[in-house]
Amino acid sequence: MNFGEDIKTIFERDPAARSFIEVLTCYPGLRAIWLHRIAHFLWNKGLRFLARLISELGRFINGIEIHPGAQIGRRFFIDHGTGIVIGETTIIGDDCTLFQGVTLGGTGKEKGKRHPTLGNGVVIGAGAKILGNIEIGDGVRIGAGSVVIKSVPQNCTVVGVPGRIVRRREKRPKEAILDHGNLPDPIVEMLRQLENQVNTLNKHLAEYDIQREDF
Repeated sequence: MNFGEDIKTIFERDPAARSFIEVLTCYPGLRAIWLHRIAHFLWNKGLRFLARLISELGRFINGIEIHPGAQIGRRFFIDHGTGIVIGETTIIGDDCTLFQGVTLGGTGKEKGKRHPTLGNGVVIGAGAKILGNIEIGDGVRIGAGSVVIKSVPQNCTVVGVPGRIVRRREKRPKEAILDHGNLPDPIVEMLRQLENQVNTLNKHLAEYDIQREDF
């Protein structure tokens, strides 16, 4: 466990972090990650009851539920964190960020790999649900409240229920940001396209009526 790297990550991604003592005492996401790493180590050693016990203790203290079987990479940042659920077979890459209320869950009672796999640099907004054995590519941004049940290629932005790709980038963003105020609305975009098509059709009909009158 690299404690210094985890603390540095918080200072880099949270402008509200002001002091070392504040980060150590007032960041439940940090405590949740450290407890998970202990539980995950015990889980892999076959001490699964003890691992689950530590996981439950972390859920009680921090309001964040991470199954000890989940695999989590380096520089993982949980912002606020209340209500986060991360399932047993979840795999999370490096430099990922989750906001409060995110669920990385399954879709039923299937066995084996049944939870999402996140690439590197993924950012998931508050309340989003990523469900099933799907892959979320590197650099993906998922808007708040979205429900994603299909795999997403790298460097895309996804919003909506169900989640739709609304933006594609050539390169992964350097910063772990998700500008919620400027995310496109796929429904509004569809309605705008439909409006444009209706206006075009009306224009063609008007031109046709003029041509008939000329005859």
